[in-house]
Amino acid sequence: MKEQQQSLLLSSSARFPPPQGVRLSYGTAGFRADAGLLQSTVYRVGILAALRSLKLDCSVIGLMITASHNKESDNGVKIADPSGGMLSQHWEPFADALANAPSPQHLLHLIIEFVEKENIPLEGAMPAQILLGRDTRPSGESLLEAAKQGISSILGAVAIDMGIVTTPQLHWMVRARNKGVKASELDYFEQLSSSFRCLMDLIPSGSTFNEVDYKLVVDGANGVGGEKLEVLKKRLDGLAIEVRNSGKDGGVLNEGVGADYVQKEKVVPRGFSSQDIGIRCASLDGDADRLVYFSVPSESSSKIDLVDGDKMLSLFAVFIKEQLSILNKEGHTDVNSDYQPRLGVIQTAYANGASTDYLRRLGLEVLFTPTGVKYLHEKAAEYDIGIYFEANGHGTIVFSESFLCWLESRNYELSSVVKGSEQQKAALRLLAVSKLINQAVGDALSGLLLVEAILRHMGWSIHRWTELYQDLPSRQLKVKVVDRTAVVTANAETVAVRPPGIQEAINAETAKYPQGRSFIRPSGTEDVIRVYAEASTQEAADSLANSVAKLVDQFLGFSSS
Repeated sequence: MKEQQQSLLLSSSARFPPPQGVRLSYGTAGFRADAGLLQSTVYRVGILAALRSLKLDCSVIGLMITASHNKESDNGVKIADPSGGMLSQHWEPFADALANAPSPQHLLHLIIEFVEKENIPLEGAMPAQILLGRDTRPSGESLLEAAKQGISSILGAVAIDMGIVTTPQLHWMVRARNKGVKASELDYFEQLSSSFRCLMDLIPSGSTFNEVDYKLVVDGANGVGGEKLEVLKKRLDGLAIEVRNSGKDGGVLNEGVGADYVQKEKVVPRGFSSQDIGIRCASLDGDADRLVYFSVPSESSSKIDLVDGDKMLSLFAVFIKEQLSILNKEGHTDVNSDYQPRLGVIQTAYANGASTDYLRRLGLEVLFTPTGVKYLHEKAAEYDIGIYFEANGHGTIVFSESFLCWLESRNYELSSVVKGSEQQKAALRLLAVSKLINQAVGDALSGLLLVEAILRHMGWSIHRWTELYQDLPSRQLKVKVVDRTAVVTANAETVAVRPPGIQEAINAETAKYPQGRSFIRPSGTEDVIRVYAEASTQEAADSLANSVAKLVDQFLGFSSS
């Protein structure tokens, strides 16, 4: 490493000393903490982003400053790789080491070592390029400045500030830039609105949708999503959206509002009441990467009928399966339809058992991965069409390039032989879905438009959608243990292989309950074991969860040590 580069790193890092007595680690959500502790970390992630770009032949990398559904006083930072996906796991230990290096000298030593090990060309002909985004938190502006300082401490690296954006917008922009297509915020809105219009134009003529069903009320979590939806809705015809909690009316980000609150508490967010009975409602989270729907069933209670990520996945799977079966109908000998696309539905063990049963009864291939978006996305990418969602409302649909090429040529063939046929319309719908959905990452805005288009296509109210299947009652508990690493799981975390004997004991308990299912897994961040249980009644689910928690305590808890 040249002396000029070394002295630049030493002098700039001296301006961002790390906080004393704090150790941060890079997880699925990047780094998150109280915003006051993050200046040094965000500066260092700026360095990491520049190195990542150089390593990958100066591909565009994203750096997003957000703490998603955390409280407003928190903030965070994460990296988007060139695909628009998350930072490669292989780089996470380096991110941890960078964030926690105690002095400029330690930091420099780490960087020199890593640059050599990874063969990163620091004096390349092309500059590193990093797109920066932030959400609406007041702390975002000064943290953005720290990120810029980090990026510019790598010679020649260029920071491009995209302003206040949703997390999925930034991921979309990174993916688009690296594909060599237009990637401004305007381009994002244009792609979403035009593909939505295309789906609306292809709705079958017999589809019925009554007056009350036309209205959608959205809780914007007092965050960036509400702000962007106000802009997007002006470009949409045939969809009446009212945005509440847009952040303009003095509400606090994520306080009694947002998808995380609604999904966990199962109550109406602030600003919603008995006046909304029967109306279709949706809730975005703080940075608009999660979405849940709900309806208010009665005046007497603040409880809601929740439509979570499992039900969204089911809606998307039903629609896509229907389009594929229309597309592959026999009938046109001039058109080659030998290709059989593979559709995969990906869930984690936390998906409600009733949703898994429903999807399997439809004849769909359902697979499980360990908990975490990175595992779900990776598995989904193995299919021609992979759909994944977590119950919390985070998920997307991934289309393979080879399938999209086939679909384009199939559409072309059909248009020249049987233009306007049901088969061609099915091809056009699937192409529109591939453009409407944000394939880089879960995106509440694109997901919301896809839900709306499909409900209209099916002629379904939110109540018809809710009734696809009845969720099994469930309960989640945490058990404090001496050492969480004593639990080792297999089969996508559904089976505990260590400590010996615990799984057999769990099986014996589970067998006592109708439709019983339970699993345990270690927390990723604290010394607790998470217990999940479901059964035919809430009482039975609670009882099973308590019994399994007692087993965990017997095998691993403080009482056993």
